[in-house]
Amino acid sequence: MDFSKDQLVRKTLENYSGASNLMHNEKVRELMAAGKKIYHFGFGQSPFPIMNKAAERLSKHASKAAYLPVAGIQDLRYAICDFHKRYDDISRSPDDVIVGPGSKELIFLLMNIFEGDIIVISPSWTSYKPQVQLSQHAPRVIVANMADKWKITPASFKQFLESENFSTVKLLILNNPDNPTGTLYTKEELISLRDVCRQHKVIVLADEIYARLTYDGDFTSMAQVYPEGTVLCSGMSKWASMGGWRVGYHIFPPELTSLKNAVKNAASNTYTSVAAPIQYAITEVLQDHAICESYMFHTNRIMAAVAEYCHRELIDVGVKAVVPKGGFYIFPNFEVLRETLTAQGIHTGEQMVEKLFGETAVSVMAGGPGFLRPETELTVRLCFVHFDGSDALLESERIGRGTPFPEDFVRTHCTNVHDGIQKMSRWVINLLSEKTTQKP
Repeated sequence: MDFSKDQLVRKTLENYSGASNLMHNEKVRELMAAGKKIYHFGFGQSPFPIMNKAAERLSKHASKAAYLPVAGIQDLRYAICDFHKRYDDISRSPDDVIVGPGSKELIFLLMNIFEGDIIVISPSWTSYKPQVQLSQHAPRVIVANMADKWKITPASFKQFLESENFSTVKLLILNNPDNPTGTLYTKEELISLRDVCRQHKVIVLADEIYARLTYDGDFTSMAQVYPEGTVLCSGMSKWASMGGWRVGYHIFPPELTSLKNAVKNAASNTYTSVAAPIQYAITEVLQDHAICESYMFHTNRIMAAVAEYCHRELIDVGVKAVVPKGGFYIFPNFEVLRETLTAQGIHTGEQMVEKLFGETAVSVMAGGPGFLRPETELTVRLCFVHFDGSDALLESERIGRGTPFPEDFVRTHCTNVHDGIQKMSRWVINLLSEKTTQKP
């Protein structure tokens, strides 16, 4: 039977592609496996080993093979509530929690059952817009600017909501700290955004997967300032370095019980439940407050040092960038190279990063459409996690909490990031030198 002339894919998905960050990572990993030396700044995976005894706990529960409750075992949901009470001062019941195989799946399910417009911010994580499209919504995009540190402002958000025709209830996807920019909304900024949300009936999906990776520890959850209208989204992938364990969760307020029940019903018809051994193991991990707190302190301290180094070195050669406040990312703009690159026939961010890779083996993702930015914008998402996290973590623990890092910590213990940034900086300097010599 010949299906070649039949319409098999929804027309709205004819030009749909896989997650660009995952495809980029697979391509680079293949080159690295073949022996090519690459400075891989294109994928945001934690560089650190999992916490002490986490693997032992998983092994301990490996024999548990029964199907578990769709929303997750009660002990795990209790542990999640206790965790967020401790760190975010948010009081929720285990009945408000749904545990899923990664926060990504839960975001998608929420989009699928939501009746209303879904708003995403430019720039944003690569999967938000594709998930909106896959759930048969038309994404509504609000643009943030570098001048505002890549954050939407209450004024811009209010104008956006009032200048277009929206459904009665809206859903805003707010990633904080942000991927790809590393920016962080302050408590005051969240309160101002909350006021706009209340006025315009906007529900917030607060993707706070990087919350425990806020460098100075001064993080405020949107669920704290806007409790009745916020779905808190988090998980174990980033701060706990358990991306492959695939555990995420949503915490709903009582006011959004109808959404929670619908997501739970959708979950029962899709993934059923998170793997039993992993649920029991993570319950015990979250209950070990001392190990969690120590792990977060040391990994945060390391990431803060790496972020500061990347920002400083790029700014020193004329690249513009907002200082990252949390997470694994910086979103620099190489506009300083525009004139030189244009003279070489390079007009897009994608062309620029291809040139960078070919000449330095430094791999980054172009800002561009993948992050909801203009194709010609010279921004890139740079993930500063390509280093030996085991070595860095051991050294931080050896140095101890009361002693600051030595000046050469990044060079000595985060060597790939140090060397890759140096190569990128020299590349910029060389191109600027070409610009100077080309002038009459």
